[in-house]
Amino acid sequence: MYVKFLYGIVVAIAMSLIAACSGSGSNSSDVDEGNSESVGNEEPKLGLPQGVTLRFEAVKRFRFDWIDAEGATHYRLLENPDGRSGFSPAGTEVGQGIQTLVLEVPLYARANAQYILQACKGVEAQETCNDSEILSVSGTLVGSIGYFKASNPDPLDHFGSALSLSADGSTLAVGAFDEAGSATGVGGDQDKNDAEHAGAVYVFSRRTGIWVQEAYLKASSIDVYDIFGESLSLSADGNTLAVGAFGEDSSATGVDGDQSNNDARSSGAVYVFNRRQGRWSQQAYIKASNTDRYDNFGEAVHLSADGNILAVGAPFESSSAVGVGGDQSNNDAEGAGAVYLFSRSEEAWEQESYVKASNTEAFDHFGAGLSLSGDGKTLAVWARGEDSNAIGVDGDQLNNDSGSGAVYLFIRGDSTWVQQAYVKASNTDTHDGFGRALSLSGDGDTLAVGAPGEDSSATGLSSDQSNNDAESAGAVYIFSRNAGTWSQQTYVKASNTDTGDRFGHALSLSGDGNILAVTASDEDSNAIGIGGDQFNNSAGGAGAVYLFYRREGSWAQQAYLKASNTDRFEYFGESLNLSADGNTLAVGAIFEDSSATGVNGNQSNNDLLRAGAVYVY
Repeated sequence: MYVKFLYGIVVAIAMSLIAACSGSGSNSSDVDEGNSESVGNEEPKLGLPQGVTLRFEAVKRFRFDWIDAEGATHYRLLENPDGRSGFSPAGTEVGQGIQTLVLEVPLYARANAQYILQACKGVEAQETCNDSEILSVSGTLVGSIGYFKASNPDPLDHFGSALSLSADGSTLAVGAFDEAGSATGVGGDQDKNDAEHAGAVYVFSRRTGIWVQEAYLKASSIDVYDIFGESLSLSADGNTLAVGAFGEDSSATGVDGDQSNNDARSSGAVYVFNRRQGRWSQQAYIKASNTDRYDNFGEAVHLSADGNILAVGAPFESSSAVGVGGDQSNNDAEGAGAVYLFSRSEEAWEQESYVKASNTEAFDHFGAGLSLSGDGKTLAVWARGEDSNAIGVDGDQLNNDSGSGAVYLFIRGDSTWVQQAYVKASNTDTHDGFGRALSLSGDGDTLAVGAPGEDSSATGLSSDQSNNDAESAGAVYIFSRNAGTWSQQTYVKASNTDTGDRFGHALSLSGDGNILAVTASDEDSNAIGIGGDQFNNSAGGAGAVYLFYRREGSWAQQAYLKASNTDRFEYFGESLNLSADGNTLAVGAIFEDSSATGVNGNQSNNDLLRAGAVYVY
């Protein structure tokens, strides 16, 4: 037993000596895993991000908060945008101690997104990171939908009657064609209501992630029933804005003529505004070269991306001319319609072309809608009352067997416009309204055409278009151009087609032509936000928006959108615009009734009948 005792002492001493020798090295530690205290020269171990949360904030913002991880020097967010594509870095890295990261997203495309927060230390090849658990987006994302109102809402103003976004989505122009303020110019008194239906435009801008109203715009010659703001268009950089006032009454012609008289009722006018260093001013007052009563010049306007080409529709112009540059002096074809092209050089505007249909006829209303490609070299024009029963591209345009509507495509050479195609639906029918909404891609090679009166009961993509079982359900047709030749690519229906929904009432393509937003202004579901139940009809006339995307030449539906405060007869989708980069979508609901003002106010009341609202996704 004594030997065993001595043996135990020897073993203990030996173990102590071994431990002492080991402790003198630089690569060992007796700190438990996860303990941030270092022993000797050892780096602290890297812990996991703790308490990571995701919150939805307007406008289009996902906010991530966490508790700092032990040993981390910086944090990185990884995003799987649709839950299928895999994770990649998103946003900017933030340092230890910040504990918050805000990511702005294209909200409509993030309904199934997933996120991982990485806690990292080191740089490049020496960097190590630990991942948080996956955070999955769920619900309707109502908390991230932007809700925009006028700074002076009033009953029946119809704020949201027209919309335009800059290419990056950081500037938004909103028309309220029935606003009654009697102020003129920029930033006038917006509290007087002395000019019924005069109209106004509100400009919002995003500054360091926060949206604010930047300007309140009126015409320089404001008058009752001018309908200023029924149409508008921003340049890509958001610094040039064209506003149509088709009810304006001056008999002036050309650019910057006498706007003080009212001798040509509803002849119409267009006002061009310019922004410099955040301040807006009127740059030009534009009239037709053949101004006449009731021509409605300015009912449709569109700018090229650089803001230097302007197309203006006058759907009630009455000349019997055909093609480009014809005789505009007669009134032999009442309501035939015309389009005028203007160009800007060194801030001076001049008329470049006078454009008519290739089959001009009374009451065709050529110019009721239009779209100009981003490069300003392709123009699409709607003739609302055109009557041919032709189908497809370049069919027989000389019969008058159906008031179905038509679209005409023009291209610009060195300085002259020529007609390139005459486009009809693949299932032309009476009162389909083919062309009611138009949108060209930036390069002009993709064209989307809405026909809200189309009657097929089909759903989805490239389905049966041969029946008329769902009156005014609506449809959209997508055309593509290859080597100068146009052909129909896809026939698009809603995922919940129903009678009277008017799918195709408004639409917008992204700059690359791969994302398409379509409204059904009379759709009836009471869903809210993104991805709700689209198959009930308990909110008549509430309206809806559908998002589609194109991959490898094929189209598919991506999302189904509703307002954040869906209500009956608000016509969500009366207007919409998708930014060229595809990351921001604005939708107008001209009959929305809240008395809120500004951005993200109280949207829960119905105190101002048809004041109107805009939603940003």
